Amino acid sequence: MKRFVCLILFLITVHIKAQEQYNRDSIVASIERQILLPTIPEYTVQITDFGAKGDGVKDCKSAFDKAMKVCSKQNGGTIVVPEGIYKINGPIHFVSHVRLHLEEGATLVFGTNPKDYPMVLTSWEGTTLYNYSPMIYGYNVNNVAITGKGIIDGEGHSLWSIWKPKEAKGKQLSREMNHKELPIEDRVFGDEFYLRPQLVQFVNSKHILIEDIKVEDAPFWCVHLLKSESITLRGIRYDAHNKNNDGLDIEQSKNVLIENVTFNNADDNIAIKAGRDNDGRNTSEMPSKNIIIRNNNFKGLHAIVIGSEMSAGVENVYAYDNKAVDYVKRGIYLKTNSDRGGFIRNIYVENTQFLDAEDAIYVTSNYHGEGRGFFPSKISNIHISNVSFGEISNTAIVIEGYPKLKVEDVWLDHITIKSAKNGMTLTNTKNVQFNEVVIGEKQTVPSAVN
Repeated sequence: MKRFVCLILFLITVHIKAQEQYNRDSIVASIERQILLPTIPEYTVQITDFGAKGDGVKDCKSAFDKAMKVCSKQNGGTIVVPEGIYKINGPIHFVSHVRLHLEEGATLVFGTNPKDYPMVLTSWEGTTLYNYSPMIYGYNVNNVAITGKGIIDGEGHSLWSIWKPKEAKGKQLSREMNHKELPIEDRVFGDEFYLRPQLVQFVNSKHILIEDIKVEDAPFWCVHLLKSESITLRGIRYDAHNKNNDGLDIEQSKNVLIENVTFNNADDNIAIKAGRDNDGRNTSEMPSKNIIIRNNNFKGLHAIVIGSEMSAGVENVYAYDNKAVDYVKRGIYLKTNSDRGGFIRNIYVENTQFLDAEDAIYVTSNYHGEGRGFFPSKISNIHISNVSFGEISNTAIVIEGYPKLKVEDVWLDHITIKSAKNGMTLTNTKNVQFNEVVIGEKQTVPSAVN
């Protein structure tokens, strides 16, 4: 009897401690203190002072290069782009302490000749390599910003769109180089490999702000933050409907705030990643972590995604007070396979309203059926609460682990799903707890015999 009482007291103590350990407001405030907005000197230039014309005809590439160079000599400043359409045949490469400000009515339209985009150190679906420069690119820069009500247009529907069916050779080669751990300097792609560039990418950078701009027609991923930290992404708007047009890809980055973003893109709205296979595992000291996702409007393929490139690990994600404004294929989607390794842990999704979807909550260690079992991933400590869905055309809740490494410690609390073709699939799981989970019509008093 004494042992039984002690066990009950122990379980109560553990439960209380678990509750005490999670205080969202305190945790979020702690992360926010580590996210510093960029400091930009007061020096300001107009892009038109360097020969740029917003007529949609003149190539303004040299004007942006000159403006960046002048700001660099001044130890930073703001480049103002007034109303107009600015054609740019090649990338804008950022320097530290610079803000690119697009006034309302300003549109940057990037050219589509791959030869205008030099090779830079980047990453493609989680593998580090050299490829065509993203259209806006910053490497090893600090205190940078892209702001204003203007538009960044990648013209992805043109030549870049026909590269998607041709990318298999380059994609496969990149993964072989990853698995064989070839030196990065030998991983040079570009001509005849058809790996499309990202629209906006910052690498190894710190104190980044992207605010209010509209993103359109990206060739590949829209906005990619790689191995960076202290990042604020807010008020961004999307109209991007090409293949692989992820909205925000956060990869091996930390201390990130994503808020008040209006998504309307053809792939994942927010994808949190951490490198693929050996590349990710060999940089395990750089997981993606400390990410706040709040007050966003979802519309696109999947809303909140972790993976599938997550081999360095993803932890400490706090998503709350978001909503879907239209259909999404999957609402909450955690995906990996048994060759990724790494971990997904300490994920909190709260107070979020979705509409109709194909699957509501999908957690899988068997993404695309890939993997030979050499590096299973550990998925644990997943909390989903106060989340609602409309009609689900496939399955309401899927949680599937790996036989040798189960999905563990999942809490589903106050989940309501209007209807679903299939209710729930749980395989290879441990300690999945439910409270007030309703799929279909909520049942109350049982019917009488007659």
